[in-house]
Amino acid sequence: MLKITLPDGSVREVAPGTTPADIAAAIGPGLAKAAIAARVDGELRDIMRPLEADAQLALVTGKDEADALELARHDFAHVLAEAVQALFPGTQITFGPSTDDGFYYDFAPKDRPFTEEDLPAIEAKMREIIAADKPLRREVWKREDLIARWQAEGETFKAEWAAELPEGEELTVYWSGNEWLDMCRGPHLASTGKLDPAAFRLTRVSGAYWRGDQKNAMLSRIYGTGWLNRKQLDAHLTRLEEAGKRDHRKLGAEMDLFHLQQEAHGSVFWHPKGYIVWRALEAYMRRAIDDAGYREVKTPQVMDARQWEQSGHWGKYRENMFVIPDEVPNVEDEGPLVSDAADWMALKPMNCPAHILIFKQGIKSYRDLPLRLYENGCCHRNEPHGALHGLMRVRQFTQDDAHIFCREDQIVEEVRAFCALADRIYKDFGFTYSIKLALRPEKRFGTEEMWDKAEEELRNAVAAAGLNTPEYGWEELPGEGAFYAPKLEWHLTDAIGRTWQVGTIQSDRVLPERLDASYVGEDGERHRPVMLHRAIFGSYERFIGILIEHYAGKFPLWLAPVQAVVATIVSDADDYAQTLVEKLRAAGIRAETDVRNEKINYKVREHSLAKVPNLLVVGRREADEGTVALRELGKEGQSILSVDDVIARLAKEALAPDMQ
Repeated sequence: MLKITLPDGSVREVAPGTTPADIAAAIGPGLAKAAIAARVDGELRDIMRPLEADAQLALVTGKDEADALELARHDFAHVLAEAVQALFPGTQITFGPSTDDGFYYDFAPKDRPFTEEDLPAIEAKMREIIAADKPLRREVWKREDLIARWQAEGETFKAEWAAELPEGEELTVYWSGNEWLDMCRGPHLASTGKLDPAAFRLTRVSGAYWRGDQKNAMLSRIYGTGWLNRKQLDAHLTRLEEAGKRDHRKLGAEMDLFHLQQEAHGSVFWHPKGYIVWRALEAYMRRAIDDAGYREVKTPQVMDARQWEQSGHWGKYRENMFVIPDEVPNVEDEGPLVSDAADWMALKPMNCPAHILIFKQGIKSYRDLPLRLYENGCCHRNEPHGALHGLMRVRQFTQDDAHIFCREDQIVEEVRAFCALADRIYKDFGFTYSIKLALRPEKRFGTEEMWDKAEEELRNAVAAAGLNTPEYGWEELPGEGAFYAPKLEWHLTDAIGRTWQVGTIQSDRVLPERLDASYVGEDGERHRPVMLHRAIFGSYERFIGILIEHYAGKFPLWLAPVQAVVATIVSDADDYAQTLVEKLRAAGIRAETDVRNEKINYKVREHSLAKVPNLLVVGRREADEGTVALRELGKEGQSILSVDDVIARLAKEALAPDMQ
């Protein structure tokens, strides 16, 4: 008999082969109906999978929302694949994972790529499969049998993947009924009928390379969103609709902030108005880092590959680096462009090795520490074309990057001070946030003792800052640290409830060792500094994208590219409008005139779409009386103010938060 321990500490003795569903039924009919899966010694498993040994058992119900959503979305992906193969015979299946809000599946169509016109028919077929309430049954197969099955059915992608899975790994499949199967680790719900047919929606189709490699075959990826019930789906679709209105790419074009084009994949063309936002952020951040005792530096874009080898990036990160031959290219029509003898350099993907080289110039004493080096550092990372997304994922970006070189006894205080700085900055932009500690990954540099110490220092610093509380969503994330250091992560929550991982600080003892950084201690001996890598915006590009969506383009006045437009009702007020704009500009307000021969309602609509915060309407009466009619974006009605009053009001509101 097996001894199964339940969460309340009670122990049940059951025969081998008993399933968690059997135990749920023995406890009571209500639990039998509610239970959808089980955690066996912490591992999420199918409710119908037999128990094999003594174990801790916790039954999972729909109230365990995170687990329930993971299961449902995984099942929706399998139902999607079954539906596509039923409707489009000859289509090959590949992978279909769950995502943060749904699922997707990659297909190799027989005849043509799928389009969004195919989605309604696929959705209808998925609902048929759900209504059929097909059992989802797990089986373990021998590797050679599974490969033979896939090859016989023409599933070359599945056969390739099965052949490459590690020796000794258990290969499992899941049957949907008795006629369709997919290779999958699971777990799954007991049957397709456990899904709510009204709780999913297929959303879009895109191209995707097999295994993410652009050298491989192009597949059709179908995305969907999946939930536990229709109410959750409707709420999500409402959020998506709102997010669509806030899309930074759409608003960026409407507000004339930036554009992207194929001639520079993943690099941003900033327009004058967009660069005003950039410069305002840059000036704000410079004031913040100057007050916090940082020293700004500038480092080269291109460095020798040997430097990247020594730092470890060449071995761990080379696939994401742009490499450059260090020789004059062949200018003749024949022969290779670059010879085999060329040395290699690389565009920097990050600033940290260059900052160590600055630190190493001259002898540093313990009295020089902490040394805080800051750089608005332009970096390049070779992201796949298919992964690029507006400002959110680019190839060229500028980080608000800094590295703090400090002694062991200074680490906790430096991290605490950074936490306080980040807190002030995020609140200036109206964000709430949660803070996470990303712990050592499987592949890493450094000793276990080094990692133990670094992780504990970050815990202590967050505690000293008072941020390790439920209010700040404190959580530890095993395995998600960088290869050289654990890190604290700041996850911002925007105006419509989405989260964005932005700021970070990492406690690194590896790079100073690899690049031989040292200082002279109080004892006269050489010591290694600890290097704290930190950023608050993350990158200017992505942070501006987040701000556009957070504010829906309605920037606070200090960030708005155009802070006021003086619009005339009649041409007789043109001179008055120009005089008023000159006074506004003299007061430091970014102002423009609109004296076009258009009706005022047209001008109001146009400037509202452009998200201009303040429209100052003037006509004959305003010109005669020295007043303006102030219309504020998003507010009804208007206020009649004197010129001096409106200038004083706007000048005060236009100050950045740290200057008010």
